Amino acid sequence: MKQPDLSHAIDRRAFCAAGALLLAGCAGTTAGSQTAAAAELGGTGKLRAAINFGNPILASRGAGGEPSGVSVDLAREAARRLGLAIELVQFNSAGNVVEAVKARQVDMAFVAIDPVRAADMEYTAPYVVIEGAYLVRNASPLQRNADVDRAGTRVVVGKGSAYDLYLTRELKAATLVRAPTSPEVTNQFIAQSLDVAAGVKQQLEADAKRVGGVRLLPGRFMVIEQAMGVPKGRLAAQAWLSGFIEEMKASGFVAEALKRHGIAGAAVAPPPPRTGR
Repeated sequence: MKQPDLSHAIDRRAFCAAGALLLAGCAGTTAGSQTAAAAELGGTGKLRAAINFGNPILASRGAGGEPSGVSVDLAREAARRLGLAIELVQFNSAGNVVEAVKARQVDMAFVAIDPVRAADMEYTAPYVVIEGAYLVRNASPLQRNADVDRAGTRVVVGKGSAYDLYLTRELKAATLVRAPTSPEVTNQFIAQSLDVAAGVKQQLEADAKRVGGVRLLPGRFMVIEQAMGVPKGRLAAQAWLSGFIEEMKASGFVAEALKRHGIAGAAVAPPPPRTGR
């Protein structure tokens, strides 16, 4: 399977988001657009932000169990600017987050951009770019990402995750096995003697140190672009959040949050391409 090109993936998603970002650039900071966004995001009297602990790049639990991470910081800052109380709704898998957005049980989420999910939510452009990797046993004959897609190879992935959606489309010969959540992938990989574990590179690196006897295949098999998402049709919220997320990237807020939370290997997404002259 051909390794995806990072710049092409970013350009593609940025182009798709250009309309919303242009709207945000024209009106994203006006009182009217902020008021409309606050109305769409705070219909229950508070901003219900989905926090996914299934992706350690975005969120984790502190010593006392409290949510922490770049997504938490962004959610709190967005709520502060909108004048809304914040409720952090906690999840252990991206699949459950997407279902909550679809059911309008949350007002905002932090999810990987994927065309399947676009049916149920509106995206901003990405704020962070991370990589998906494969984990195998030391004795595995697999040496490259392209080696994985072969008949008889069983690949375990978190159900409903960006990796699940991507590999469902891309794998032609290998078989997907779905773990309940992404953090459970490596344990299921070991327990069921599966051939490959797929997921966030940083999570798999930590798992490799924990379980031993395993290694990551070099490079990446996919690029994951993390964005903010809102329920379908909430265009005022999407437009305001699009302007907000570009400001958070440009100001260094996202980079500083990643550094503060000790996240390595994730890059701040570049700004969208300029349109017009």
